Amino acid sequence: MTPPAAGLTDLVRLRAHRPEAVAEAAAARRRRPLLGPTGRLMIIAADHPARGALAVGDDDLAMADRFDLLERLRLALARPGVDGVLAGADVLEDLLLLGALEDKVVLGSMNRGGLAGAAFELDDRFTGHRPADLASHGYDAGKLLLRIDHDDPGSLDTLHTAARTVDEMAALRLPVFIEPFLCHRTREGLRTDLGATAVTTSIAIASGLGGTSAYTWLKVPVTDDPDDMDRVMRASTLPAVLLGGEVGGDPDTAYEKWRGALRLPTVQGLVVGRSLLYPADGDVAGAVDTAVGLL
Repeated sequence: MTPPAAGLTDLVRLRAHRPEAVAEAAAARRRRPLLGPTGRLMIIAADHPARGALAVGDDDLAMADRFDLLERLRLALARPGVDGVLAGADVLEDLLLLGALEDKVVLGSMNRGGLAGAAFELDDRFTGHRPADLASHGYDAGKLLLRIDHDDPGSLDTLHTAARTVDEMAALRLPVFIEPFLCHRTREGLRTDLGATAVTTSIAIASGLGGTSAYTWLKVPVTDDPDDMDRVMRASTLPAVLLGGEVGGDPDTAYEKWRGALRLPTVQGLVVGRSLLYPADGDVAGAVDTAVGLL
């Protein structure tokens, strides 16, 4: 295993001896508008660890090495055309202290209580950022995960809390990105339904949450049949970004799906994580540049 770079070992010492440095770095960070001159967004997602979701492909602990993850994130964020990052509080604060968030869009992940594989996975409590935390740190937006299983009462608690969070974010004039899915349990675990009807329904539900949708964005997957995306995305006028997800061993097919959906009028960009940070060929810069090129 490669030892951490000097900057990362300094980060550990800084955290131990000067915890107030986090707030100082947040206050001093150079900010930018959510949408830049291109009107498009390319966001790198790294909020998986806070939900205990550490696997990439066949490696169950790929994202468990924080030093390695931070190096990959710094490389990705430095590539031309990358607008920002989505992560939990600890990862964002690491990046703040490393100076990697200057002039970047910062999205804080909010509900991480639905731990991967847990019996309570769909009772997805808001254990991450609160709206007040995002505002006090000067972050640019929040993200919440909304998984709905009609057979699981825990989904109702998540739905209700998500609606109130939309209200709180709107009161602070902070955008909130909602990632909605219809899902169900199987013997192998929780499975999301990426059929056109399910994705359309999830978009309709997410769009109607809260007392106003003025600050609501959608973070949506490409359907099993990408030809359905035109019809699916007509379910809402809210701005949306595509959820990249894992691309498996066939990234070219995934890229073509994203390319087609990016042409739709409400789709403003991409939020992609593991497939860019942990590409099969190990070339993080190349994977990120390819994704940026789709925009």
